[in-house]
Formats: sequence, C-alpha cells, structure tokens
Amino acid sequence: MKLSLVERETILLYNQAEPMAEVYTHDPRLMEKLELLAKKHPDQITRKDAHNFTVPKRCVSVREPYSAERRKAASERAKAAGYQPPVRKPSS
Repeated sequence: MKLSLVERETILLYNQAEPMAEVYTHDPRLMEKLELLAKKHPDQITRKDAHNFTVPKRCVSVREPYSAERRKAASERAKAAGYQPPVRKPSS
C-alpha cells in the first residue's frame, strides 16, 4: 500500500534525561538514509523495527534557514569545486 505524502510523517521523540532520540518515519528517503547510517555506525544508530530508529540526540538539529545569498554562494563554491549532485533513483 502506497502512502500519501501527508501520511509519510516523521516523529522525533527525545527528552533531556537520555542521550538518544527515537525516530519514527514513513519517509522513504529518510528511512534509506537512516538504514545506511545504521549499517555504517551500528554502535550508535540502531533500527528497532520497520519504521523506528534510535539515534544520538546530537544527530538531531534545527537550523536557521539559508538566505538566498548564502544558498547562491554555496552553489557557486560547489560548482567551482566541480561538485555534481547525485542522480536520484526513479521512485517506484
């Protein structure tokens, strides 16, 4: 069953007493990223079940949005360095 975009939610759960956060997600791209990180860092990131992961709280961040100027400068630096963005797989 394919979920709608609204149903592909992500819930982050953590408290100040514990060093780990729980991530519950139905976002396919985030799940893929968490799966890769769990394989690369099994001592820190674990998959609890199909949609739940445990990650260190320090991996969760909320940042200030990029300004248009900052985004343009970053784009120009990347192009000057020869960076090519990854090719996305077609969604099924």
